[in-house]
Amino acid sequence: MGGWAVRVRGCGPAAVGAGLCFAMLAACGGSADRDPPPRAPRVSPTATGESPPTTATGGPAVNGKVIVIDPGHNGGNADHTEQINKKVFVGNGYKACNTVGTNTRDGYSEHAFAWDVANRLARVLREWGAKVTLTRKDDTGVGPCVTERAAIGNRLHADAAVSIHADGAEPSGHGFHVIEPVAVGKNASIVEPSRKLGTAVRDAYRSGTGIPYSTYRGRDGLDRRSDLGGLNLSTVPVVFIECGNMQNPGDAATLSSAPSRQRMAESLAAGLESYLR
Repeated sequence: MGGWAVRVRGCGPAAVGAGLCFAMLAACGGSADRDPPPRAPRVSPTATGESPPTTATGGPAVNGKVIVIDPGHNGGNADHTEQINKKVFVGNGYKACNTVGTNTRDGYSEHAFAWDVANRLARVLREWGAKVTLTRKDDTGVGPCVTERAAIGNRLHADAAVSIHADGAEPSGHGFHVIEPVAVGKNASIVEPSRKLGTAVRDAYRSGTGIPYSTYRGRDGLDRRSDLGGLNLSTVPVVFIECGNMQNPGDAATLSSAPSRQRMAESLAAGLESYLR
């Protein structure tokens, strides 16, 4: 996890945003099957012989809607620790600007994962007519801070925002969970709509991917936190999703699979569509 809000997980889910030390998504980086274009994502055949994934159909409810996708962390964070460790106000205290994120034992990074899924999701939503903005332009930069990630959605008056991450918990834990905000000052008005968004995303992700609810955090795939800047500072409906635990061998294999990431993206799109219906 890592970019928007701040959560800390040593380079694990919470370590750096879950790796980022802070809170929201990790980066999506690029090998043959995990390298989508930054601005106008396109899923193409991979060097491993995988077929191009098919795009989900439907989504009339998102047509014309403004949606912000926050790919957690960033690929350059690890080389600029002084910059990302700078403290910023997250609504009820101070935390790191951003974090590094976690990675699988085979070296697949959270930031690369988040970047890939975010671009796949953006492609589906744009094909459905949504106006999509990502909080970072590539997977090689630094930050932005969680404060700016939240501000992007606020400035755009987004209809919904989702921050994409992968966790770095104990290897015995597996599954996904969606994180919803609790009232922390200015975000009070979006707590209830965010819960509706969280339930819609939770249900669609579970149904579309088959990944079980987290065995180590939250209840029935849902958790609420007050320590994430991306949630605390938002004035638009927002949730984080920890798509799986990168330290768990089974989850890591799924997160590292391009076809699985496409299913994740399509499931998230279905969840947004359900919420906006």
